[in-house]
Amino acid sequence: MSKEYQIALTLVKGVGTMLAKNLLLHFGSAEAVFEANYTQLLQVEGIGKKTAEAIMNTDALALAKQEIEFIEKHDIELLFYTEDDYPKRLKNCYDAPLLLYYKGVANLNQQRVVSIVGTRNATAYGKMLCKQLIEVLKPYNVLITSGLAHGIDAAAHKECVQAEVATIGVLGHGLDRIYPAAHRELAAKMLKNGGLLTEFLPGTNPDRENFPKRNRIIAGMADVTIIVEASLKGGALITAEIANSYSRDVYAFPGRVNDEFSEGCNFLIKTNRAGLINSPMDLIYYLGWDDELSKPKLPVQAQLPLDLTKDERKVAEVLMAAAMSVDELAIHAGLPQSKLAIILLTLEMKGVIIALPGKLFKLA
Repeated sequence: MSKEYQIALTLVKGVGTMLAKNLLLHFGSAEAVFEANYTQLLQVEGIGKKTAEAIMNTDALALAKQEIEFIEKHDIELLFYTEDDYPKRLKNCYDAPLLLYYKGVANLNQQRVVSIVGTRNATAYGKMLCKQLIEVLKPYNVLITSGLAHGIDAAAHKECVQAEVATIGVLGHGLDRIYPAAHRELAAKMLKNGGLLTEFLPGTNPDRENFPKRNRIIAGMADVTIIVEASLKGGALITAEIANSYSRDVYAFPGRVNDEFSEGCNFLIKTNRAGLINSPMDLIYYLGWDDELSKPKLPVQAQLPLDLTKDERKVAEVLMAAAMSVDELAIHAGLPQSKLAIILLTLEMKGVIIALPGKLFKLA
């Protein structure tokens, strides 16, 4: 029954993702939301009389029950925001979907997740980069996400299938169909070692407004987003912008200045919205995935340089415990973020720390 209530909560008119999360925080479960009375609903932040009445009088639960039969018949898994199997990276995004529909075998919380996106009009150059990128990433046991669209998305998925690398296609429609239809065979192959993911109910059409929503999932699920080829207008630049808003790393391959489908990549690099990578190995270096990180190390205490200032040493010692974000470091080291930013830059230049995806830092 809980699954029906979870679906129903996404169907109540006037209750978007943020309000739904407030309701869950207050009542503890989707089922408890629908069991609450009018007075109890009004006690939730953001819930007014109109919204409370909508929850009390909605037919969402009846609609949800109709969906359960299809979902169970086709082995579709429901991933709810409050549950452990929900993608953890995505959960950290402020606008993460309340509910995801998933069909596949890949671990959505794999240790390393990379998004690869680009133009629908991929050139031979872009397809070659996809092939090289997947070949380099394969030994690192990554999960590759993209949007199953024509062009770079499909090229990345196809290379993953060929190389037996897990890959997830994030869809802008329900799991009762594949769009574009030309990718049905590709999607079927992806299910064997990856999967298909969407926030949209079965029966949802691939409407234009769904794809920016789809793009935020592609960006939010990954540690890093790679733009292979892109024009100045299109979904790839939207995905890059969203990834930046989530404080996730973004990298782009440059192209010739007169190539239409490199204009977007060059723009992202020029405006510091993406780091430049000339080859896939550059990405491994920037992400700190090189072999040196996996080799046994001497105790960190013995490796700290003697010329560190008091505050630099304090930050380095805090990082002995684990990799941390700037916010966490500010709390544990007791330093203001304005001062901490300079210290982190200095420590990185001295080779004491390494920047990781997601704006985390760890000892080198």
